[in-house]
Formats: sequence, structure tokens, C-alpha cells
Amino acid sequence: MTGKAIIFCAPSGAGKTTIVKHLIKTIPSLKFSISATTRAPRGGVEEHGKDYYFLSEQEFQSKLAQNELLEWQEVYEGTYYGTLRSEVERIWLAGNHVIFDVDVIGGINLKKAIGDRALSVFVNAESVEVLRERLENRNTESAESLEKRVGKAAEEMKYADQFDYVLINRELTDAFAEAEQVVNQFISS
Repeated sequence: MTGKAIIFCAPSGAGKTTIVKHLIKTIPSLKFSISATTRAPRGGVEEHGKDYYFLSEQEFQSKLAQNELLEWQEVYEGTYYGTLRSEVERIWLAGNHVIFDVDVIGGINLKKAIGDRALSVFVNAESVEVLRERLENRNTESAESLEKRVGKAAEEMKYADQFDYVLINRELTDAFAEAEQVVNQFISS
């Protein structure tokens, strides 16, 4: 079996992480690619090596210099995210498909790097206002952080047409079913 790549991107609050977690539970051959980042873990809910590889900026720069990143992006000033080549290779060598939960620019760069072996999916909400409401309901952001994320979300929504598929998450159960159908169709082709 030749492994494929499923790339999920979205502005903050669109529900991509929830959809990706559902797909991993539903489709056994999908394995999550753990991203590397220089940001700090979210208090008590994220673990190194499970949710992200939390690296210092120096460690990240070293991996970048050694060409160990398939793609990378400075998502917010001084905060880097990237995909380790070793993660993708590990998953493919085990005979599985890799699924990514990455930022929008990272997703575009992954699609360019992997090509036809990848399906890129942009998850969106109906509007920026819906995204704001979802982020507020999380209670994980300061007022300043919330405004930064909402501003970035509005910019990211402009990239939707660069993806293979756009999934509008109005109702989560419908989004789950649509995502399953699209992903299963791609990996079986």
C-alpha cells in the first residue's frame, strides 16, 4: 500500500481538530502527524510528543537548518510551526495514511511538497462572526489573543479556493459524515 496524505486546514474555531480526531477514530489507516511548534503547551491539555513536539526556537531553527522539516511557517510573530519529515516517513513506512491538522499556509505548502499523493481540505464556518463565537466559548484566549485569532481567521478564509475540497462546518455530525466520505473516496482511489 502506498501511503497518502490528508491535509486539514481551517481558521481557528472552524472545528478542524474535532473533525480530524473523529476521522482518526473512524478510519483505522489514518495516523496523525504530530507537528512541531515553538509555542508553549496549552495549560494541562497538551502533551509533548502527543499533541505537538514542543521545541525551543533554537531547536526548531536547528531542524530547519538540517532540512528536517517538510514545511514550516512563522504563524504568529516568534511562534513557529512545522512538519517533521521523520513523522511522515514513520507513518508511511508503517503502511498507513498520514493526516495533518495544520495552519492554512502550512497546508498549502504541504500540498505543494506532496502533490497528488495529498488531499487538501479547508474546513470553514459560515462567517467570521461564527468563528468568533466559537473561540469565545472555548474560554482559552485572552481578549488580545482572541482578536489576533479572529483577524487571522478572516485572512485565512481568503485561501479556501487553493484547497482540493472546502467543507463548511454548520452542524458537526454532518461535517463528520461529509469528511468521512471525502477522505474514504480519496484513500481508496
